[in-house]
Amino acid sequence: MNETPVLAVIGGSGLYEFEDLKDVQTVEVDTPFGKPSSPITLGTLQGKPVAFLARHGIGHTLSPSEVPYRANIYALKKLGVKRVVSVSACGSLREAYEPGHIVIPDQIFDYTHKRNRSFFGEGVVVHASVADPFCASLSDVLEDSLKATGATYHKGGTYITIEGPRFSTKGESRLFRQWGIDIIGMTASPEVFLAREAEMCYTTMAHVTDYDVWHVSKEPVTVEMVVRTLMKNVTLAQKTIKQMVTRIDPEEACGCENTLENALITNPDHINQEARARFDLLIGKYLK
Repeated sequence: MNETPVLAVIGGSGLYEFEDLKDVQTVEVDTPFGKPSSPITLGTLQGKPVAFLARHGIGHTLSPSEVPYRANIYALKKLGVKRVVSVSACGSLREAYEPGHIVIPDQIFDYTHKRNRSFFGEGVVVHASVADPFCASLSDVLEDSLKATGATYHKGGTYITIEGPRFSTKGESRLFRQWGIDIIGMTASPEVFLAREAEMCYTTMAHVTDYDVWHVSKEPVTVEMVVRTLMKNVTLAQKTIKQMVTRIDPEEACGCENTLENALITNPDHINQEARARFDLLIGKYLK
């Protein structure tokens, strides 16, 4: 398959086990930031080319802090991907966001502290605008697709990304609620910021698996609880992805593709050849 994927999916390895995924192949992609979490699976779904990447590696061998986020996003960019949907687990910090529901967040709070949050540096300074970090256009496509499946979902909300791999304490969970946070997870940051730097559309299908640890009448979150709910939702996620593929217009522009047009602050005359080569895929069009 040589066509450019209309959509890339980042999530668990079980997501790409579609019965009707055709022309399946896997590719290894090298990047200046190392190897991605896993080989990328390519195929056709509903007659459209798609790509899948297992965020935590095949067999879930990478903790949230160990995921090579930069390599993952760069590898998809290298394949020509313009749109990414993240499928991930999250805890709910709101009574109305019940386990089994889906949330399409529109804001994020980065509470991580060990991760590389940008592709840039090393002589190249870029200040990307992330006031609205998730692509509104692609989030609308996700919403329409969820509606078509009959899923219970919530549009909007703030997603706090904690470092992990441990779950929250009750004190942390209560504080996050006081801050006005709606859902909690471990992988949205820096993924969403890197996608914006790569000028890609990015949205998240967050599957609520639990009430974190704040809810006095519910049991605290456990791995077994998360896995159980996610396994139930694999079919829903697959149905939603199939709907998204049919609804995406590859020619539609939303502005994400020009994010860095006015974000590069370094004088191009002071960017050496090594840096130009390293960042060519990301900012080459602005250095010509």
